[in-house]
Amino acid sequence: MLLNVSYSNKDITRKIDESVGKPFPLRERFSMGGIGSPKLFITETSMEIHNLLILDNNLNSCNIELRPKGIIVRFRSLLETYGLIIPYYKLTLYKGEMAVHSIHMDHHFIKVMSDTKAVQKFFKKLLDQKANNAPTSIEDL
Repeated sequence: MLLNVSYSNKDITRKIDESVGKPFPLRERFSMGGIGSPKLFITETSMEIHNLLILDNNLNSCNIELRPKGIIVRFRSLLETYGLIIPYYKLTLYKGEMAVHSIHMDHHFIKVMSDTKAVQKFFKKLLDQKANNAPTSIEDL
């Protein structure tokens, strides 16, 4: 779900918390080594997100916040902050071309540069978090 998260709105906050969970407590953030990604440079997006990003001439960048049941991909356009709220069960990650990661949910996608060690380490943490929250498969029983 793509939402404008620029302003504090109880309804939007409730929707986000229901979808991906409340933010991690401070102690858990320290034990995880942080829950936010470094600055990620966007290379390509789906049409709806692209239409928001072309409204200004700034360098297109985003960041990812880990939540207990999903992630939030935030980006800015025209002094507004937008969030792509993705629960883990809808999240699909692809490592396509060299140094490019692709984040997909339903019909939305964002491709970001992953050319530094910090970004690659964050995506490994994201994959581990997604695996820990995966539902139990029938083979595990």
